[in-house]
Parts: sequence; C-alpha cells; structure tokens
Amino acid sequence: MRVIATAGHVDHGKSTLIRGLTGMEPDRWAEERRRGLTLDLGFAWTRFGDEELAFVDVPGHRRFVPNMLAGIGPVPAALFVVAADEGWMPQSAEHLAALDAFGVRHGLLAVTKADRADPAAATAQALGELAATSLGAVPAVSVSGTTGAGLDELRARLTALAGGLPAPDPDADVRLWIDRAFTIRGAGTVVTGTLGAGTLRVGDELVLGAERVQVRGLQALGEPHESVPAVARVAVNLRGVARDAAERGDALLTPGVWRTTAELDVRLRGSPTADLHRHLVVHLGSAAVPARIRPLGPDTVRLLLATPLPLRVGDRGLLRDPGEHRIPAGFDVLDVRPPALARRGAARARGVELATPEPGWDHLRRAGFVRHEDFRALGLPEVGERLGDWHADPAHLARLREDVPAVVAEWSGEHPIAAGMPVDVLRRRLGLPAADLVPAVLTGDLVTADGLVRRPGAGLAAGVAEALSVLEAGFAEHPFRAPEADDLRELGLGNRELAAAVRLGRLSAVADGVVLGPDAPRRAVEILATLGKPFTVSEARRALDSTRRVTVPLLEHLDAAGLTVRQDDSTRRVAGPATTPVSPGS
Repeated sequence: MRVIATAGHVDHGKSTLIRGLTGMEPDRWAEERRRGLTLDLGFAWTRFGDEELAFVDVPGHRRFVPNMLAGIGPVPAALFVVAADEGWMPQSAEHLAALDAFGVRHGLLAVTKADRADPAAATAQALGELAATSLGAVPAVSVSGTTGAGLDELRARLTALAGGLPAPDPDADVRLWIDRAFTIRGAGTVVTGTLGAGTLRVGDELVLGAERVQVRGLQALGEPHESVPAVARVAVNLRGVARDAAERGDALLTPGVWRTTAELDVRLRGSPTADLHRHLVVHLGSAAVPARIRPLGPDTVRLLLATPLPLRVGDRGLLRDPGEHRIPAGFDVLDVRPPALARRGAARARGVELATPEPGWDHLRRAGFVRHEDFRALGLPEVGERLGDWHADPAHLARLREDVPAVVAEWSGEHPIAAGMPVDVLRRRLGLPAADLVPAVLTGDLVTADGLVRRPGAGLAAGVAEALSVLEAGFAEHPFRAPEADDLRELGLGNRELAAAVRLGRLSAVADGVVLGPDAPRRAVEILATLGKPFTVSEARRALDSTRRVTVPLLEHLDAAGLTVRQDDSTRRVAGPATTPVSPGS
C-alpha cells in the first residue's frame, strides 16, 4: 500500500478529485457535506492495477491549518491540487510551505476545473512554485471533476508515483502518529494513522503514553488483517484503553526503543533564527506542541516543548506561527539529548558545535559511555569501542585507564589494611555509569575478585603483618590459646585489622574477638577425633590444651560447620573424617 496526502487551496477540488478517483466520500462529517467544505482529515482508498493507494484528504481553509498539518506530517508523498480558474492562491503557498518544511520529496500536480479555464497558466505557475521546494520537478495532469476528463491519466501518474516511493522497512520500530481516536460499541477504542515504518500485528504490545497497550484488532483499507506492514493507513483497535486516553498527536510505539524528549536541538530550513518569534507551535507527525525557542547559531535553535514527544535524530518537523498564520521554517532534528546551556556563552558554543555535527560521536564524547540500545533509541549511528552492552569514547577510555592506578593507590593509602578497593567505590570515583565497565578500565596487574580491585598477592600493611607474625609464633606453641583483647590492642590489631587478616587467610575468626591460626578448626577436629568417643566441653578443653573462653565458641563454630554434632546429653561427637577441610575464614 502507498499513502498520499492531498494539498492545496480551499475549494480547488481536492475532495471532488478523491471521490472521482476512489468512488468514496472522504468528507466524514455531515456538516462538511452540507457546506461543501472539508473541515478535518478525510480518508479514502482504491486500487490501480497491482497498486493499493490510500489518500489522506486535508482541509484547505486557513482556519484548519493544524488539521492539514496533522494529515501531511506522516505522509511520504503529496497530490498537490490547483484550480485552473483561480490559479495559485494563499493557501496553495501555505500548503506548499508545509510540504517543504516537512521535507516531502515525492509529488504530483493536478490542475483541476480544466473545463472552466485554460489550465496552462495555472500549471506553469504551480510547477514553478513546486520546483523551488523539496518536491522539485513533478509531473502535472489537467483534470475535470465535472466531466472526468484527465482522470485516467491521473491514475496512471499516481501509479507511477506510488511505484517510485522509497521501500519502507517492515522490521523498523513502530511509531504510529495518531490522527483519529474514537470508540466503537462492542469493540472499544480505535485509533488511526499512517504507518510509515515497521509492522503491526494483532496481539502486539505497544506503548501509548506511559501505558502498555495491546492490539486487539487491525484494519487496513476497510478490511481486517492479522498483520499490516508499512506503508499503510491503519485502524488499530486497542484492548482496555479508555477513549480519552488517546488523541491526535499521541503515538503508538514499539516498547523499550523510544525516548521521549521535551528538549531538542534542530537545524532550520527556511527563515533564519533571527526572524523567529520566541513562542511557536512545533508540528511533527500528527502532533502539534507549543514550544519556546532559544537561538544557538544562524540556523540552529533549541526547542523547549510544552509536551514531550518520541523523537529521533533525523526526524523532520515544522514551526508554525499561530498568531500570523504562517509557517516560517521547517527543521531537522540534530540532537534529542542535548547538553545543558547553564554557563555563560554555552548557547553560542553549542551553535558552533552544531555547525559541523558528527552524529553519534557528539553524544558519545559528551557522555563518555553510551548503552548500545540508546543509539537505536536516539536515532544515532553506533560508534566508539564496544564494551559488552556499552560503547566507549576511545579518548575518554584511555584517560580513565591512565588514571586508574593512581586512584587505586590513593584509596589503598587511605585504607592500608583493606584487602582491596571495592569495585563500586572505584566506579564512583571514576564516574563510570555501571560496575560492569570497571574491568574494561583496569590496567597493568590490577584485577577484580570478590567485589574488590587489587593487585595479585597484595598483602597487609607492614605493621599489621609484623603483628600477625607475633601471633603466629604463639599459635605455633599453643594453637588453641587465643590472644586476649589487651594483647591484640597492644599489637595494634583492632577489628578492621583482624577482619583484613581473616579475608587474606592469615587468621580464622572463631567468635567476636576470638581469633586463632588459619588451620585451627581443621586441627581441632583431628585432635577431637582421636578421643574415639563423645566428649564434654571440659574433655575437649583438656584435649586442645585451651581455655573455656576459646573452647566453647570453637565447638559452636564446629557445630555450625557440621563438623561436630551436639547430642541430647550435651556431649558432642565428631561428625565426619578428621581430615574434613574447614575454611579458615568460616
């Protein structure tokens, strides 16, 4: 299917032409038919040979310009209509300005009412006007809605126009700009729009505003379908959606791949920045949103939208001055995540930057790291060094790799007894957006293990290591006599120092404040097993040559590890082979 919008001055015969081509009535409202004046968007369709064509018929009166813009915004081609007896008129110019602002490049000129006046003059003038816009040189056909003359040639020209339109991408992300929303008894809410890319399917989950919605049914050209690929006019029946939850200017979106924005940088096509008012209306797709404008450069501005829209780099829109009823400029979206302009001179600097944009790189250099999925969501090419789910700016990555050794060394100096620098602490100090990027910035012999960044074999501070040597000498003579709190304090071993020693396997913690050598639990099991029978605490104390202060928590430690079992008579027995290993830090 191909979708074409009409354009042209009021009463130049757009709707009459659509009736003659399709046999359908595009004016939907009784008032439109009574007054003979199109007030809102109309829709009709037909088949020319193998080509299905759908038409969006737009109003020509200046009072209904917003409705006209909602119709032509999402459409790739236009049938421009000029009456032979009136020629070029004010709304002809306004509609052409809109097509040019949206960047529509495919079109056809139909000079109507050729039975009332010689169409040559109107044709020549219109072709000259169109040639100076994005439409360029287009074919022209003279027709008469009254006699039907020229309709066959117009059908042939429309068929050729449709066949020359760019092929859509059926696998693209869906963004269906809604131009109508209504309810059908027994079916619920239905929305319509022009599907420019992607494919819609019954059962699809989409996003409408902040809500997930489901496609209950689909129609195209008045017929139900299980799936509809772009380009197409579609009617989408949404499950469980209230009528007032959808309106013209909203969009149905593929979930998770679009980012809405209320702030964007654009390049103007048309009036320079200096000629623009500071408050205009932005039209993009079928949306019309009030916006404030902040100049950046001669042809670049920042748009501050009153309502966020789902936009990507490369989108095209236009600015409308509602007070003067004119369309001063079209625009191309350059950035949908622009930098803040807080400092003095930032706007001017941003304008200079946008004069020679590097899509993808500008955003990556500003952020340092960008998620892979964000390039797609922002409409940017994938650039930079791929690191799993991320892309890195190579220059920023190189700077971080240079900084890492000093950052780790500084932290280690502040925490001499730590087994390593916590990964998340390093992430925060480097400004990394995610912990999974930490391994990518490590250099030299720095590694990550157990949530810490350290060098292999990194030990304890010299003073702590010396104090542990004193303890180890005592354990060699009496393995199960733990040092008293005063002894530990005298050696400079507080809770942090002891915890670091346990982490590095230099001690085993039996209880709070009670530490032994790293192999003490294993050796205790071996000795208790030699008793050959259940034993009491006192018997265990004598066998281990220890004290009750140490023996009681040691036995509880072995119980918890499943190496000894406490029996009903308060005695214990060894649960397994005496050689069962026990973790020093357990």
